[in-house]
Amino acid sequence: MPASSPHLLVRAARGEDVERAPIWAMRQAGRWDPEFRRVRAGAEFFAFSEDVEKAAEATLCPQRFGVDAIILFYDITTLPIAMGLPFALKPGLGPMPDPPIHTPADLERLNPNPTPQSYGHIRALLKRVKEKLAGALPVIAFAGSPFTVATYCIGTGKNMGETRKFIAEQPEVWNGLLERLTTATIGFLQTLVSEGADVYQLFDSWAGMLTPEEYAKYAQPQHTRILNAVTGVPRILFVKECPYLDEMANTGADVVSLGVQHDLAAARAKYPQLVFQGNVDEELLRAGTPDQVEAAVRKVRLAGGGHRHILNLNHGVGKETPVVNFEAYIRAAKKPM
Repeated sequence: MPASSPHLLVRAARGEDVERAPIWAMRQAGRWDPEFRRVRAGAEFFAFSEDVEKAAEATLCPQRFGVDAIILFYDITTLPIAMGLPFALKPGLGPMPDPPIHTPADLERLNPNPTPQSYGHIRALLKRVKEKLAGALPVIAFAGSPFTVATYCIGTGKNMGETRKFIAEQPEVWNGLLERLTTATIGFLQTLVSEGADVYQLFDSWAGMLTPEEYAKYAQPQHTRILNAVTGVPRILFVKECPYLDEMANTGADVVSLGVQHDLAAARAKYPQLVFQGNVDEELLRAGTPDQVEAAVRKVRLAGGGHRHILNLNHGVGKETPVVNFEAYIRAAKKPM
């Protein structure tokens, strides 16, 4: 049993008794924040994320709001880039592969065991952020889960119809891609944990749109393999608005992140051994008033019971989110109940 951590979020993620539920937010370092925009200064995304000093400054922007953890600033396509697949960020389309993985020959060019040097800027970012924090907050590393990353590698992204078409037409390429991404993700996260990440989160943004049969083939087995291979720190599983809570709960994750479709209190009652994360509505944070945000946070705090719970959103902070709403989100988490 590892020694108790000084960090509230790490202790909560381990299921220890805590003085209050910790709080952070996905995309807490992002375009919604004017300080983040100042640091980025219009730089191209990948160039900016590879500038360790700038990326570290951006990563730390949310610290001034009082969050209980810092998540490193990079993209889930960082890993396939390290594996040998170039990406470019296209306006309105997001990250696009150049060229996409479409054939067995394309797949062969994708290295399932990229060296740590191939993502050296992420390792340097982790080191720099930890130096700057000097132990003040825990650092969260992350990776995209193979299903979601694979959709970007084949160029379909969240277009589930096109993804299904590709799987039907190229099953061997698809399954080989998942296998290579799973192997690489394990190595990537093991490296970051060994170099000081306090927690990691596995993101599967699009797997929640799968049928039960698809989820059982293309998502849960990969989650389980990764989470059971990379241990030593708390492991968070995030699948955006996932209807398959039972499957998420049986992957080896220490923390399961919930969407707004889930009943937090019911999940806690059904799985008392797990920690749950969430589930304040990101749309309310973006479009509501500060008072509405505070009320929503209070409601989630009550459902979470102050134990085995980490406050977060159901998805990332939207780029139109007012700063006053994010301030209300953090403030409400720390008010006496």
